[in-house]
Amino acid sequence: MDSGGTTSIPIASIANGLPGRYATALYELAAERRELDPVLEQAARLVEMIDGSADLQTVLTDRTLDIRASGRAVDAVLAAEGFSPLMRDFVGVVANNRRLPRLRDILAALAAIAAGRRGEVVADVVSAHPLTDLQRVQLRSRLAEAGYSKVNIQERVDAGLLGGLVVRVGARLYDTSLRSRLTRLHHAMKGAA
Repeated sequence: MDSGGTTSIPIASIANGLPGRYATALYELAAERRELDPVLEQAARLVEMIDGSADLQTVLTDRTLDIRASGRAVDAVLAAEGFSPLMRDFVGVVANNRRLPRLRDILAALAAIAAGRRGEVVADVVSAHPLTDLQRVQLRSRLAEAGYSKVNIQERVDAGLLGGLVVRVGARLYDTSLRSRLTRLHHAMKGAA
């Protein structure tokens, strides 16, 4: 893995941004109510739902939709899927504060905060295609070689990468995607002309 820039924020400081503030509030409220494990499971399930549904992504991100209608639609989905009142109320607050487009980021920050408190490091892995079991094992091995032994891998698929991986661990970015290689080649050719 080639090291790229440092575009990701460290887990220790993730609570400083908007997603981190919301995630910290949810984490602390769930811990106080002794509902932390169910909330973390539901958050992970909601991330999967968002990533797997173009319609849900549209409801969350389309700023032309009425915010109240979007909030009601998301709440109806959460109710139908059996999400807890705490999780539904939290998403309602996010909707009322016009932050639904950031819900995915908030849930990612929640996972990072939980992992950080367990002593784990979160590796955000973006690939052009879903990873195979063998690729996951190889990735864990490479991350262990780089000094990350307790790693929680969060996967996303972005066909725009064309191939390769983008891995963010804390403040480090490892970008082996074909898209970034083509971009670097393009810049190198412009510089040589």
